Amino acid sequence: MSKRDYYEVLGVSRDASEAEMKKAYRKLAKQYHPDINQEPGADEKFKEVTEAYEVLSDSQKKAQYDQFGHTDPNQGFGGGGADFGGFGDIFDMFFGGGGRRNPNAPRQGADLQYSMELTFEEAAFGKETDIFIPKEEECSTCDGSGAKPGTSPETCSHCGGAGQLNVEQNTPFGRVVNRRVCHHCEGTGKLIKDKCKTCRGKGKVEVKKKIHVKLPAGIDEGQQIRITGKGEAGVNGGPPGDLFVVVYVRSHDFYERSGDDVLCQMPITFSQAGLGDEIEVPTLHGKVKLKVPAGTQSGTNFRLKGKGIQNVRGYGQGDQHVKIQVITPKHLTDRQKDLLREFSEISGQVPDEQHENFFSKVKKAFKGE
Repeated sequence: MSKRDYYEVLGVSRDASEAEMKKAYRKLAKQYHPDINQEPGADEKFKEVTEAYEVLSDSQKKAQYDQFGHTDPNQGFGGGGADFGGFGDIFDMFFGGGGRRNPNAPRQGADLQYSMELTFEEAAFGKETDIFIPKEEECSTCDGSGAKPGTSPETCSHCGGAGQLNVEQNTPFGRVVNRRVCHHCEGTGKLIKDKCKTCRGKGKVEVKKKIHVKLPAGIDEGQQIRITGKGEAGVNGGPPGDLFVVVYVRSHDFYERSGDDVLCQMPITFSQAGLGDEIEVPTLHGKVKLKVPAGTQSGTNFRLKGKGIQNVRGYGQGDQHVKIQVITPKHLTDRQKDLLREFSEISGQVPDEQHENFFSKVKKAFKGE
């Protein structure tokens, strides 16, 4: 069937204002929305209302529709567009029509995308899991024909089943005959009078498909894996599309990631920094011992070789970098304060060579030297 007039679909006059059209669209969209209205045909009416509003709410599309109606505006010289009006057909006539696509030719199905959130550890070591993807599959009730069981789609009488119509145009070069997609059958070459109640004439139904996903060790934020053939079903016998699983990694309270390396901060006391100590550091591969030399300064970095993340392409293993953070105590006992004062007096009398050089540089900076 040919498309209904867009103004008729929305139930507004041709001189209706934007506000009137918007109000009419909202009312009808709410009435026929598939999540609210489960009656047969509501889905098609919702799409019809949405299509009408998308055209009439756009000033340029509305102007073209008011002038040409449902006819492709590129058929005339005034339509503009990527086809350059009638000249596009002239180019097709002389250069083989390479830009035209046969509507009945097999086409690959659409690709699908699924977002998956992983923990820091799952990204580091990989994960196998099952996911459920909403996708379209061939309707089992009508075997994909879209017609009610016991009936069959009829050959379109307008295009004879070709899916295309010959359109004649007068051009500065003479009369040109070119082919357009048949708007009666929308290029399928078939008309369905009695639609399948399961798929409502689409030939496809939406299902939730269980798919097993294996994410490799070392996968990182924003990376994706491709699962071939798990996208939407193909059209006219074409191959299915692919599924792309995009990864998002949850932040960790202790670890950070830099490429294949893992970064962390380890707090130690003033005494440990001054006297040296052996501390335990958590890694993704378990706890390890780290020797902190006497006199270690806050901000010093140590490397734990091979304790990082495996490269996602198998090019080795990253390291873990441990940044020392010396913690200054906030609450001291009187005894601790006395000991620190004593330490300060001793340090002032016998300055450490390293600190002496440091303070010397500070004094020079103040003097502008």
